[in-house]
Amino acid sequence: MDMFSDPAFWIAVGQIIMIDILLGGDNAVVIALACRKLPPAQRTKGIIWGTAGAIILRVILIFFALTLLAIPFLKIVGAVLLVWIGVKLLAPDEDGHGDITASDKLWAAVKTIIVADLVMSVDNVIAIAGAAQGAGDHQMVLVIFGLVVSIPIIVWGSQLVIKLMDRFPMIITAGGMLLGWIAGTMAVTDPAVLGYMPTTPADVAGAAPEVLATVRYGAGVAGAVLVLALGLFVKRRASAKAAEQAG
Repeated sequence: MDMFSDPAFWIAVGQIIMIDILLGGDNAVVIALACRKLPPAQRTKGIIWGTAGAIILRVILIFFALTLLAIPFLKIVGAVLLVWIGVKLLAPDEDGHGDITASDKLWAAVKTIIVADLVMSVDNVIAIAGAAQGAGDHQMVLVIFGLVVSIPIIVWGSQLVIKLMDRFPMIITAGGMLLGWIAGTMAVTDPAVLGYMPTTPADVAGAAPEVLATVRYGAGVAGAVLVLALGLFVKRRASAKAAEQAG
């Protein structure tokens, strides 16, 4: 239970919740679309069972992601993907949900939710695995705790979250920069580059050395600034193109 008194644990929990809220809006839309034709008495069951299946599937995916991130160069690949996801968050494309089929059968709707969530969860999985990297031996506990806390917010509070994002665009900007921060801190801890980084001596015999905090945080700041700069560039370019086409 010492992990609950560790500030790093709660910082990582906060990051996971923010990631899920920012990247989970589409999941709430999918749930609503998949369950819209169910009888009212079954609609709540469809939402609960579909969400539960999606959570279990995501935990399994994150478990594999955490394991795979120990392989050299995969953290760097994950960091690049996170930067791309962060840029897309700041300069989103218009994605439709016309391919989400509603059903009047409970288990057909549940299956639709789970399959759609699987397809749409790549960004969440990579981001959450990156945020959990600093939790040491408590990574899966952290992931499950963060998901359990954030899922009700996504499912039942999605409309409020969307309104807050519309009213305070800085929330989205901060979320994109958070993904850049995670990308930077993840890249410098990749096994392929760890030997070239200044590290602290291992506290315990046999334990892996850790990258100096100043280097890790510096890489995090660089990642956040990179996402912000690329996001603004892509957004301005898209606006200029739209203005050209309109003219």
